[in-house]
Amino acid sequence: MTAPPYEEEVLSGRADPRVVRRLVGYVRPYRGRVLAAVALLVVASATELAGPQLYRVAIDRYIAPPGGRPDFGGLGAVAAAYLLVVLVGFGARWTQNVVMQAVGQRAMADLRMDLFRHLQRLPLAFYHRNAVGRLVTRVTNDVDSLNELLTSGVVAVFGDLLTLVGIVAAMVWLDWRLALVALSVLPVVYAVTERFRRRALEAYRAVRTRLARINAYLNEHITGMPVVQLFTQEARSLQRFDALNHDHLQANLGSLSNLAQFFPSVQVLGTVAVALLLWYGGGQVVQGWTTLGVLVAMVQYAERFFDPIRELAEKFNLLQQALASSERIFGLLDEPVTVRDPARPVRLERVRGEVVFDDVWFAYDPEGAGGRDGAGWVLRGVSFRVAPGERVALVGPTGAGKSSVLNLLCRFYDPQRGRVLLDGVDVRSVRQQDLRRHIGLVLQDVFLFSGTVEDNIRLWDPEISEERVREAARFVGADRFIERLPDGYRTEVGERGVRLSMGQRQLIAFARALAYNPEVLLLLDEATSSVDAETERWILEAMDRVLRGRTSIVIAHRLSTVQSVDRILVLHRGRLVEEGTHADLLAQGGVYAKLYRLQLHGSGLRTEGRA
Repeated sequence: MTAPPYEEEVLSGRADPRVVRRLVGYVRPYRGRVLAAVALLVVASATELAGPQLYRVAIDRYIAPPGGRPDFGGLGAVAAAYLLVVLVGFGARWTQNVVMQAVGQRAMADLRMDLFRHLQRLPLAFYHRNAVGRLVTRVTNDVDSLNELLTSGVVAVFGDLLTLVGIVAAMVWLDWRLALVALSVLPVVYAVTERFRRRALEAYRAVRTRLARINAYLNEHITGMPVVQLFTQEARSLQRFDALNHDHLQANLGSLSNLAQFFPSVQVLGTVAVALLLWYGGGQVVQGWTTLGVLVAMVQYAERFFDPIRELAEKFNLLQQALASSERIFGLLDEPVTVRDPARPVRLERVRGEVVFDDVWFAYDPEGAGGRDGAGWVLRGVSFRVAPGERVALVGPTGAGKSSVLNLLCRFYDPQRGRVLLDGVDVRSVRQQDLRRHIGLVLQDVFLFSGTVEDNIRLWDPEISEERVREAARFVGADRFIERLPDGYRTEVGERGVRLSMGQRQLIAFARALAYNPEVLLLLDEATSSVDAETERWILEAMDRVLRGRTSIVIAHRLSTVQSVDRILVLHRGRLVEEGTHADLLAQGGVYAKLYRLQLHGSGLRTEGRA
């Protein structure tokens, strides 16, 4: 059974050290600031170590000196020194935090740019396999998790380790016997920490995976809400979301349970260490083997020793989140770009518009295509030529391969066999950007971006002037409704153009294609299939004007709309079975004539696979 598109594999196993190295790579451009932050942490750690020493000096020299009287003057000097140490530590940590926040934000901005740049290069096949919500999770939630690690984790871990080493050294220097007593609980602390470490990575991997599932499910069902409500699937949709939400809740509770067990355990062990130190050290003070100031300083160091351990555990918590997120981020960045530009591309300065398919075999799933006559082939040995300026229509039953022809010409996919030529040049020899600059594509399901009408015609291209936008709209007849909009060309169309009708979106798509002035214009699917009669007339008039003088390949379901083209190509089960004019094909009495009679009498066709 195939998993739903919002499902996602739960990663397991140990963290890959290569992931850490790649994360460090995003910090490397800012290594100067990182080194400054490290230096500031060294200063802050030094102030942490100085505090207990000042306690010792204050007690042993000025509060309770052996055989002497208290010296309040000297005590004031120690208090002033302590205040200075606190202020220096505060300034160092504040500055370090500001520096690392800036480094983290810049590094994550670089990572987001790399992710979005890579997403733009991935082929359409990748987006057919991956839910949008899952990809949004990568660029937002997962990147935020890494940002938290970089801003308050990586350098802070170094500071905590430095503080731990400094505390141990200071305790041994003061009294090695008391130090051994205070550190006697470390084996138990290590065991507790190791148990926490093993469980934390799996817990945060599970949380991130389930969050991606929720985001993907929400994106899919909010987008498809009209279908959910039309078929009264609200209860079932809610039930499925409840299962995903409960799964996410359980994963979070598991992670919190791990934390809830770890932090109290470390706190209890720290209390035990202080108790042992007071018991043993108190006896040493009474017997005169050590001073009261040393014991107080040792207690201070013992209490501070467990603070970095708790901090390290918290940072380890961040590290687990970051590793779980980075595995998915770098997995996305490692997604292969299967449709690549050639190393030495051929330049297309001026395109005449000759299109040739030479024995093209194509399958969306090459492994499932099997042999040469396997069922997985969408196109099977298709060959034809479209002369410059010729109007050609592709017709055939659903699943015949019509859309695949245009996908290959736009190079959204590459054929497994054969060649697709534009003006005699294999499209695989041309940079994708150069190829598509000469092609205009109008889809049946027009996609409009959030923004104004003008934005959606020019697609924010500064080289397309405002006058050119209006000229393109007038040419296709879109100006008739645009000028009646509240703000004309500056009217906001809403997400996916929801404030416009289907026909209005189609006319904007025609204007968009014309604004880029392509030599070849492709119209995918029947542009009038979902509009009223008046809008259909507008669109047919726009088609006639836009196609004039340009090579055009039109996919048509309504055969009545393609009778005026120069030639009709009939596809059936991935093969080119007929070609000719409307009258010629009717006279042949073949597949086209059958399709025409079925439409004429209002009958339907059985679908046969993928278009």
